[in-house]
Amino acid sequence: MKTEDFLDERAKTHGLFFTHAQVSMALKQTVRHHIYEQDKKLEPDQWEALEMICHKIGRIVNGDHNHVDHWDDIQGYARLVANRLRKDTNTAPF
Repeated sequence: MKTEDFLDERAKTHGLFFTHAQVSMALKQTVRHHIYEQDKKLEPDQWEALEMICHKIGRIVNGDHNHVDHWDDIQGYARLVANRLRKDTNTAPF
């Protein structure tokens, strides 16, 4: 598959990259602002999960909101952090 064909295919589910970047970056900046304002100390996996969740929200808002992978990915990033927190605190899931 040619690069242009690949990018055209992705645009159907993700929307245009430039507008996705605008949405995603705005969400990430808002999250960072509030974390710094509250002087929170997040672990690297928490930071990355939040950034990836913002990225996926950007795809939902900008692209195909019915593309199930976007929703599954959000759940997956949150689950990775939750699993680590449960292990660190020895708490069972709900």
